[in-house]
Amino acid sequence: MTAYDKTLLDNVYTDEEANRLKESGFISPEQYKGLSSQLPRLKSQNNLFIRIGFFILGCMLYSSICGFISLIGIGGMDNGYLFFIYLFAIIGFGFKEYMSREMKYFGFGLDDAFILGGILSLLIAVGLTFEQNYDPNYLAVIIVMAAVSSIAYLRYLNLSLALLACIGITGTVAYLIFDYLIIGKTILPFVMLLFSGAGYFISKKKIQNLTSPYYYNGLKLAKGFCLIVFYLAGNYYVVRELNFNLSEDYFYSGVSPEIPFALFFWVFTFIIPVVYLVFSLKNKDRIMLWIGFLALCFSFFTFRMYHHVLPPEVALTIGGLVLFAFTYFAIKKTKHNETGITFKADRFTDPNAFANLQVLVTASQFGIKPEVKVEESPMEFGGGGFSGGGSNGEF
Repeated sequence: MTAYDKTLLDNVYTDEEANRLKESGFISPEQYKGLSSQLPRLKSQNNLFIRIGFFILGCMLYSSICGFISLIGIGGMDNGYLFFIYLFAIIGFGFKEYMSREMKYFGFGLDDAFILGGILSLLIAVGLTFEQNYDPNYLAVIIVMAAVSSIAYLRYLNLSLALLACIGITGTVAYLIFDYLIIGKTILPFVMLLFSGAGYFISKKKIQNLTSPYYYNGLKLAKGFCLIVFYLAGNYYVVRELNFNLSEDYFYSGVSPEIPFALFFWVFTFIIPVVYLVFSLKNKDRIMLWIGFLALCFSFFTFRMYHHVLPPEVALTIGGLVLFAFTYFAIKKTKHNETGITFKADRFTDPNAFANLQVLVTASQFGIKPEVKVEESPMEFGGGGFSGGGSNGEF
């Protein structure tokens, strides 16, 4: 399914894991350099800023190609602009396929610009094709975005495509429920809770049964995305304000009214961040831990939006003091723990059993061994006479 050579793609993940082993102190820089120099792999860019620079360069190149074609072709056609938008999408997908298969680019920056530009052009073309009364057909657009982004991620393994696929699938479900069900606005939060919860457990199950590292990062992103959607779908502020914005009274009233099941959503708003934090510590899930902290902060923000108990400066001061005290005592309690919850640095930030195995197999094939420095003997030899076995002929 992927567009890349399997051996070169495996070597990319092997090199990444070998670099993590080097950073964690399990192998020396010389061993990593020897391994890396002997592994043919795809051309990828790990430096984020350089990759952003190549992405900007790719956007300029893609727009230049599309602009040149527009100058040549559109002048001779009266209403052919829609054809050219589809053509721009084909150009984006075509260049991405060429860069992946022939130029061996994998997350280099240039290829990212072409695939994202191709998807954007396709979505614009679909929206204009199925427009009704000069309004784009948003349902058709998000369905195409979900389908095309999912297929493109499975083929090119780009995390931005995985994010687009998650947004497209979630948007499709929400749009269908809201627009095509009479009670859609009422049940939308509960449907999204069920949808995101099911998506989280499916992603988690897939990660546990994963036999190759290709889709690991995408599934991890989908799992974190589902956690965020699950919390936002039951957050009181989001439900109340979104319900008000989608109602007919939005343009006539400036204050959102109380919503049904308000007590349920208030409890949900504060319980879920605590659940995230507890389970993240129990399961050692770093992503869930960060999402839990952010969700807890957003819960306090939600409370402050509707209940002003203290002035903002006093509330911020008290909150900072509580957070500092909690952090200080948590560090003091866990900094000496060898197992379980500990403050000690994790030598691996992203362990991957398959990639570890790849490194070990490759190391055994190339015969890479740790460098051992032989200690000098305290007894000096040489320079003796006839009895000493020396070469200078003296006693």
